[in-house]
Amino acid sequence: MSDVVEAAVATLNGKGIAGFSGTAKFVIEGEGALMIDSDGARAGDEEAEVTLSSDADTFKGILDGDVNPTTAFMTGKLSVDGDMGLAMQLGAVLS
Repeated sequence: MSDVVEAAVATLNGKGIAGFSGTAKFVIEGEGALMIDSDGARAGDEEAEVTLSSDADTFKGILDGDVNPTTAFMTGKLSVDGDMGLAMQLGAVLS
């Protein structure tokens, strides 16, 4: 597991992401993937209801609150494949 994924898992679990009502995968280009579900965040690359992809800088910006997930999506820095409603719910939790 990359340091970026490991740090992201710790940050997300610290944000109280547990209880998210779905299964999401976040793919960080060149670093790996992490899963988010009702149990919280963990490193993994499994099937999910929604998959979000970005580069490491965009992902870090979203986690830090410096990058708005909706803006990142609209500008092409974040791609979403699957349940858009679930992606929006996740974006609200991350903000």
